[in-house]
Amino acid sequence: MSYIENNLMSGESVMYRAKLHWIVFLWPAIWLFIALSMLSGGGDAAAAGGGAIVIVIITGIFSYMNYSTSEFAITDKRVLAKVGFIRRNSIEVLLTKVEGIQVKQGILGRILGYGSIVVSGTGGSKDPFQKISAPLEFRRKAQEQIASVQDSK
Repeated sequence: MSYIENNLMSGESVMYRAKLHWIVFLWPAIWLFIALSMLSGGGDAAAAGGGAIVIVIITGIFSYMNYSTSEFAITDKRVLAKVGFIRRNSIEVLLTKVEGIQVKQGILGRILGYGSIVVSGTGGSKDPFQKISAPLEFRRKAQEQIASVQDSK
């Protein structure tokens, strides 16, 4: 069971989920390309390609762990985000306490559809959660839920 399901309050339901963008696998893919080109060269380059394969495996494992252990959700009551497996960074802010959700995107992020979000709540931290897929959609869904909570008061 995921972190989000384990931490839902009674009667709370998930309205939107987000994951990390596939861009987290960019470095393993680059190293794989380098390793394959070295291996095809033969001789000393092939021996170096074997070392590059080790780098591919290590960076691939870390990227996969980061991708699979990161969760982002908007419920009918809160905004939740969690990254990390051993060293965990999480935020859970009630919709009524959210002051703003900032989205940061560079040029590549705008083209490929990823960016960072910063959820700021009253008295809360402003830790960025990076490389989230469709961050503008995440912010829009959060704003819709915040508006529906405020309208129901």
